[in-house]
Amino acid sequence: MQLKNANILVIDDDPDVLTALRIMLKSLVSNVVTEKNPNNITALLEQEKFDVIILDMNFNGVVNTGNEGIFWLNKIKQIDKRVDVILITAYADIDLAIRSLKKGASDFLVKPWKNQKMIEALKSLVEKKSVKPQLSRPTAAGNKIIGESEEMQSVFEKLRKVAPTDANILILGENGTGKDLVARAIHDQSLRKNKPFVKVDVGALTESLFESELFGYKKGAFTDAREDRKGRFEAANGGTLFLDEIGNISLRQQARLLTVLQNRMITPLGSNETIPIDIRLICATNLELSDLADENTFRKDLIYRINTVDLMVPPLRNRGADITLLSRYFTDMYAEKYFKGPFSFDKDFFSKLKSHSFPGNVRELQYVLERAVIMADSDTLAAKDLVFSGLEKSITTSNGIQETNLESVEKQTILKVIDKNKGNISKSAKELGITRAALYRRLNKYDL
Repeated sequence: MQLKNANILVIDDDPDVLTALRIMLKSLVSNVVTEKNPNNITALLEQEKFDVIILDMNFNGVVNTGNEGIFWLNKIKQIDKRVDVILITAYADIDLAIRSLKKGASDFLVKPWKNQKMIEALKSLVEKKSVKPQLSRPTAAGNKIIGESEEMQSVFEKLRKVAPTDANILILGENGTGKDLVARAIHDQSLRKNKPFVKVDVGALTESLFESELFGYKKGAFTDAREDRKGRFEAANGGTLFLDEIGNISLRQQARLLTVLQNRMITPLGSNETIPIDIRLICATNLELSDLADENTFRKDLIYRINTVDLMVPPLRNRGADITLLSRYFTDMYAEKYFKGPFSFDKDFFSKLKSHSFPGNVRELQYVLERAVIMADSDTLAAKDLVFSGLEKSITTSNGIQETNLESVEKQTILKVIDKNKGNISKSAKELGITRAALYRRLNKYDL
């Protein structure tokens, strides 16, 4: 990419700085967008893709620590981790520069800058984009699961600890959250990564198919057994066996599975010969652990056997800015698949997405965006292009029911106070009885 084709965003509360940069750059780049209020960053990035963002470090702060710049840098990187950010400040500080670069800034310049130095910095960053990077595919290969929210970072941290071990893992989470991707990621980062990964949806197996599918059979064991067949346990030998929907199997099936896990031996149907098995077991269910603990439906001794470590995959509605990351990925993926786009987004597109509860989680989001890309009449996706599936039962709280979730109450209170104070962070923090830094942490937490 050449500098003349670049789209640049400048964010600074000093109108003179905005004017100076706009005049300097307008003849050198394709487009320059200037913004005085950093609270509009999220909306700007959701509407349009920028190649480079020039960001001030201090906004109306009494103490010029650069913390506001770091906060907004983090916010930008949550929305689009690929965009380059040049930080500018009137207060030269080597520690601040180092901290900024560690947080993901691409360059750090001191006001008043030299025009040629600013141009060279922009040119260097734009030319670096000549080879367009591909967004990580949300598959488990190399743990390329898309997610930068605190909830997903917690999952990744736990995954990094358990993957190299041979511990049995129970993955919990709602339908559509990506439990199968997490299972695959555990295998791919384990010592068994070069051995088989075998997935079985045990919840879909009937009583008659359960043993033949898992343990195999010998020719003549039953009417249609025309040849010997290995079961899934034997097929996974040396590798990983992933039993999905484990919470849906019967007590009889549970007893048979428990025996095999205790003895580490299987006996194919129609045979008296036992076969030793060496597998790493991963199970998954959409049931709560407390529901599994009901011995009328699930054996506790089996829970302890399959659940050395449990790993909870969070629902999409709790993953904040991940909705934006995933949306951009799926939009790009389906635009390429259907020979459309590239797409930009209007200001209401992400607002409508984030207001939806996504009971179908990532699977539902993928469906919604594929449909939006197919049906779009232009290269700008609008809120009207989003049609949510009637297959999923909404879990949003109705207006007639008081919200009692503590985090939801805190989030709504923060929004009301900031709106009341017209976006003034200092006044809002004072009214809420917390520091500005504490308020910024909460804004970041709730992706506000």
